[in-house]
Amino acid sequence: MLYFIPTPIGNLEDVTLRSLRLLLSIQTIFCEDTRVAKKLIRLLKERFSSFENDIEQRFIPLHSHNEQDIINSLNINDFLSSDIAYISDAGMPCISDPGTLLVQFAQKNGIPYEILPGANAALLALAASGFAGKNFYFHGFLPHKKEARMDELREILPLECNIVLYESTHRILQLSCELAELAPQRVIYLIKEATKMYETHYKCTASELMQQLKKANLNGEWAVVIEKSEQKKGGILNESDILPLLLPPKQKAKLLAKLTGKSVKEWYDILGK
Repeated sequence: MLYFIPTPIGNLEDVTLRSLRLLLSIQTIFCEDTRVAKKLIRLLKERFSSFENDIEQRFIPLHSHNEQDIINSLNINDFLSSDIAYISDAGMPCISDPGTLLVQFAQKNGIPYEILPGANAALLALAASGFAGKNFYFHGFLPHKKEARMDELREILPLECNIVLYESTHRILQLSCELAELAPQRVIYLIKEATKMYETHYKCTASELMQQLKKANLNGEWAVVIEKSEQKKGGILNESDILPLLLPPKQKAKLLAKLTGKSVKEWYDILGK
């Protein structure tokens, strides 16, 4: 059996009993980072000594940079003859973390696998936000480059459901500035270092958030929830609605491509004439 095991996102006591039993008894563990995985196993053994098992464990790195190469080298029989686990650094594998290609490998080759329930920062942040609505959109991490980030934010901000993002300590202030520029009055909820000792929460408008974060300690991982747009859908947009808008040609070309079915390049060429 191949087990995908969520790991605590901060507090070690959030590990489930079944996850703990498997993590301390399975000999072969594929992991996003061997150093992180070994440290986690050591801490779990120290905290939950009654579960300790003296078996020798093998940790194999499987991350976003080598995932396909590792999978190409796997022996199917190894998965059919023994229990094997996969863990990412924190939280649920495959959710803004590696693991999806390994799931596909199991499906393709008839390997039994199981996804265990466990810690997930996106759902924790959404529940803690207090925003109403039964639907939500999980976007994960935005691109690093400013133009690409702004393009994606412009696409998702009009959604009539709550939006969940992840952001790093290096770009959280940048995100607050981008949201203040694009939607200054939208209410934003943030949680930093969820389940850890210095867990911190913010809930305010985007423009207020930008000012608060300029004075804050930004160290840590962030989950961000953007309250759903209250804009009501009007009539169907067409080319005549978009063409007069004072938008950068690339952005306008993307909008027109979505409306008409023509490629972005075709519209970019048209707009340039």
